[in-house]
Amino acid sequence: MSGARLGRVLALAAASSLVLAACAGGGGGGDAGGEVTSVKIGFMGDLTGENSAIVIPPRNGAKMAIDEYNATNPKVKIELVPYDSQGKPDQATSLITKAVTQDKIVGLIGPAFSGESKAIGGQLEESKLPSVSPSATNPGLAQNGWTYWHRVVANDDDQGPGIAEFLVKAKAPKKAFVLSDDQEYSVGLADAVAKSFESASVTVERDKFAKDASDYSSTVTKVAASKPDVIVFGGYYAQAGRLLKQLRDGGVTAMFASGDGSLDQQLVTGAGAAAAEGAVLACPCNIPSADVTGPLKEFFDKYKKSANADPAIYATEGYDAATAFIKAVQAGNTTGEKINEYLKTISFDGISKPIKFKANGEPENNAIFVYQVKGGVLKLLGPAEEAKLEG
Repeated sequence: MSGARLGRVLALAAASSLVLAACAGGGGGGDAGGEVTSVKIGFMGDLTGENSAIVIPPRNGAKMAIDEYNATNPKVKIELVPYDSQGKPDQATSLITKAVTQDKIVGLIGPAFSGESKAIGGQLEESKLPSVSPSATNPGLAQNGWTYWHRVVANDDDQGPGIAEFLVKAKAPKKAFVLSDDQEYSVGLADAVAKSFESASVTVERDKFAKDASDYSSTVTKVAASKPDVIVFGGYYAQAGRLLKQLRDGGVTAMFASGDGSLDQQLVTGAGAAAAEGAVLACPCNIPSADVTGPLKEFFDKYKKSANADPAIYATEGYDAATAFIKAVQAGNTTGEKINEYLKTISFDGISKPIKFKANGEPENNAIFVYQVKGGVLKLLGPAEEAKLEG
């Protein structure tokens, strides 16, 4: 082969490589004309770990929204890419690196939990990758100056007072015992609850234990000696169920309350129906039931058909987080930077609530709802400011 001919072949090969690279970049697939025909949106959270029941419903909601969108045969389709962090910050860190460098996602639904959100927020910012969490509630997440971070739920500075103020109204406690484990979310919610109790002149005692502990006898002894009127645990149902069982086994009968992390039927199975009866749970989420009407009824029916299960915690928020990305893509935005700019202006009636973001990524709507375990099942009592205890 002559030198001139070899040069032409090499030049053609180099040009072809550049075209292929251009089509593959930015998380989107392209057609023969180089136009983006698909983008990848990630979903990150605990999909197989001990608290996965909090994360599978929002994943199912997000998937349903994207499946509905893709079924309309849009110009740009969306591929939902799951990342199972098991709620662990170190796993989230390695997964987001893969998501950005290999999978080239253009947005992320999640992370689901606060600890993993804190761990990768800086990476998302550096990568100019917008995220919308359906369930991370730690207040500090909005205080990092991140411009690519968003959530569609009220934070613990809303949820904590919602729990405390409801209990003050319902039980008029003089003394409260506030507990947490050592997870980011748990500590943040417990702090917010304790601060709100103290503002209402309720005496507060505190204790904290390790996330992976299984024997809470030291904590139970402290609570029993304190004789509180109410107990509030800021944490997830896996720990809450064990804790509640051991408290009841230790003779502690005070009303037990917790937040969104414990709002799952597995709290009842973990504690036992008798121990869990009457427990109060608060959540910045409105879980639709079979007897609702309007858009929530339509969502309930579609979700049950899609997921083969009733909607559970944060199912509607997962749907709304995905819808925010869908609307951005529908408007012609297919890169992280352009999608993020669009999210700054987005405003629509979601299934869970009206969706609009403040400049720091917080939602404009911050409603808190109260649930109670009655007859072994979780029952919605209503918005915190209107709800009344049963029994």
